[in-house]
Amino acid sequence: MLADLSPLIAATTQWLTRAYPAGGGALDDALCEAQARQAVTVAAWLRYPTPMDAALVGVAGPGGSARLDWITGSDDAPTPDEYAWRTWVDEVVASWAACLLADAGLARTAVATLAGSPYTAAGSAADFRRLLRPDDLARRAAALLRHPDLLAPVAELHHVGLLDALKPGQPLTA
Repeated sequence: MLADLSPLIAATTQWLTRAYPAGGGALDDALCEAQARQAVTVAAWLRYPTPMDAALVGVAGPGGSARLDWITGSDDAPTPDEYAWRTWVDEVVASWAACLLADAGLARTAVATLAGSPYTAAGSAADFRRLLRPDDLARRAAALLRHPDLLAPVAELHHVGLLDALKPGQPLTA
């Protein structure tokens, strides 16, 4: 079994949904979070493609949200309650997820690239429907989260690295 990326995925998803919140009530929040979590999961699996990569990030930590907070204009010091989870935000994963949320074609390519990876070979039944085929309700709920212009400052940080990871024939490496 692969090393557990769930703390990184949860923290990065939380950062994205706080930076680009849903437009309405509880249903919108849930739909927005589902889309963010699927994009972050795909990005994390691409970024940490082997059990060793996943284990190393678990030991070293992903780096935190400080630069992302500054870029999005929320560079206030986190409260003590927020500080811990923010240390598990991965800037590259957040940037790659932003790219996937803003560009449906890139998202399809990324999911296709994962075919045969250790994550999908481990029996993952994830079809990433919310990321790849959001319905109108999901699109409205995540209007900010999927807006290319709003995502651009975060997406542009590591867009080139994502494109390199998606080149045909390339081994998945970070």
